[in-house]
Amino acid sequence: MTERLLRGRILSFRSKPEAVDDRASYFYEEDGGVLVRDGKIVAIGDFAAVSAKAGDAPVEDHRPNLILPGFIDAHVHVPQMQVIASYGAELLDWLNTYTFPEETKFIDAQHGRRIARLFCDEIIRNGTTTVAAYCSVHRQSVDAFFTEALSRDMLVIAGKVMMDRNAPDGLRDTAQSGYDDTKALIAEWHGKGRIHYAVTPRFAITSTPEQMEMAGALMREHPDLHMQTHLSENKAEIAFTQELYPASKDYTDVYARYGLLGPKALFGHCIHLSDREADALSESGSVAVFCPTSNLFLGSGLFDWQGHAKRAKPVRVAAATDVGGGTSYSMLRTMDEAYKVVALQGEKMNPFAAFWQMTLGNAKALSLDARIGTLDVGTDADLVVLDAKATPAMALRMETVKSLAEELFVLQTLGDDRAVRETYVAGRPVKRELTA
Repeated sequence: MTERLLRGRILSFRSKPEAVDDRASYFYEEDGGVLVRDGKIVAIGDFAAVSAKAGDAPVEDHRPNLILPGFIDAHVHVPQMQVIASYGAELLDWLNTYTFPEETKFIDAQHGRRIARLFCDEIIRNGTTTVAAYCSVHRQSVDAFFTEALSRDMLVIAGKVMMDRNAPDGLRDTAQSGYDDTKALIAEWHGKGRIHYAVTPRFAITSTPEQMEMAGALMREHPDLHMQTHLSENKAEIAFTQELYPASKDYTDVYARYGLLGPKALFGHCIHLSDREADALSESGSVAVFCPTSNLFLGSGLFDWQGHAKRAKPVRVAAATDVGGGTSYSMLRTMDEAYKVVALQGEKMNPFAAFWQMTLGNAKALSLDARIGTLDVGTDADLVVLDAKATPAMALRMETVKSLAEELFVLQTLGDDRAVRETYVAGRPVKRELTA
């Protein structure tokens, strides 16, 4: 049995904070304790009370830092680590110029293993404990990523990209081989350790109708799985999709026709949705994934984060880095840019809502809130420890901070991997291992 007692200022959300003063939406303890046993949270609350239950469990004292649930990234591309910060293209040109050539390297299993290791290192460094990730079209890229995640006992969602047209040689499967490879990977990996498989047609442009049929068949055969793809990121992408699927009402209808909408369907971007499309996502319980840094970097547009929540038929929303179109592995940096995207549309994202989004909000969007996203007793012990004085600029600003909301906003606006003092995965401190 492995036990440890974490001490610090504890913050965990109960619901989405509707305003800065929505105290009922979260739990906060100034001198708190989190007792972890065998990868699970078994007690939380006032440190003295939790300590009384802890017996001889060693104490890890993180005061005065904040302890929160680990960050969750709902859309990221493992093969694009060496694409991040590539200059000067919009979506379709960017894919052809940078992304596709990079992804061809993943036919080499050794390259895939190296990138999988470095990717997991990087997200841990930034306090992220769960991702919904795209691998490459190559089956061995999925094996590499899941092997690495399993070795660290990480809860991840991922899948092999299905892509049988409009991509270079070496990056295309076929409708049948995409189905067969995915089926085999599901059998090998789904449910092993903390691993979840996602059926992953890259997007409608790179899949034939036959492949889309196969993706729909996989979801019918495995209704408990996630499905992830891209939707309405770029206007040229939307126009090309309509050319390829002229019988569809719109881009969203392409996926609907093949049975790919639903409560575990994750649609990256969703910037240029019509009202009909937003209604279709809402009615099916599908999730629109907000990727602010990539949307700004590629000039794709502004996601309506507030508007989706306020609709008569609200759309479920997640947030994500979208590396390598995204420009940071940090969910703090991501939510800083999210704040600016929302501000450009005349609204504000309060700091409590930002931290809800990258913890419980994303866990709910991934249908995993029974396991991650909070510090509730019985959940998996994935946590992050944050230091709002991590840099000289942050420490100087913190001299004038008078509330928790202000501190969170400093972390969101100025924080990055340096603000992450420790990351715990299944109760084990893992960031310190990266520099040991």
